[in-house]
Amino acid sequence: MTKQVTVLLVDDDEIDREVVKRAFRAHQIASPIVMAEDGERALAILRSAESDGGIRRPFLVLLDLNMPRMGGLEFLDHLRKDEVLHDSIVFILTTSEAERDKQAAYQRHAAGYLCKSNLGRGFSDLAEVVQHYTRAVEFPPERRVPSSSGDPRGSAT
Repeated sequence: MTKQVTVLLVDDDEIDREVVKRAFRAHQIASPIVMAEDGERALAILRSAESDGGIRRPFLVLLDLNMPRMGGLEFLDHLRKDEVLHDSIVFILTTSEAERDKQAAYQRHAAGYLCKSNLGRGFSDLAEVVQHYTRAVEFPPERRVPSSSGDPRGSAT
């Protein structure tokens, strides 16, 4: 049975965000999808209390690399340094097939690297990966997120 897992989709491309939503619906994945257009917004969401628009565990992050304000690799740097969020499960979802980007993502402990061009019509393969992953994998335990200082770039204390 698939666990109820919230998906945080971090991508500045509105069309790609819509295609992901459609793929989830087509595969009958009931996981809620929370959207962020860049890394700064994604960190703010993850560091906020659920009542303030944040999300609670278990969650899975689908992360684009090339975004304005804060790109995916910078987001991963902040995430991995955060004492509460450091064990978050992150899949890279990008157009970049560059070896240096793949290496950089895995050095930052990405769970997987998915190139958008390889995901099949309508990102069908992405939906299947998420569906199988959430069914088979045990997620990190739920922890309370401490109050944020309001600066999504700041480190957790």
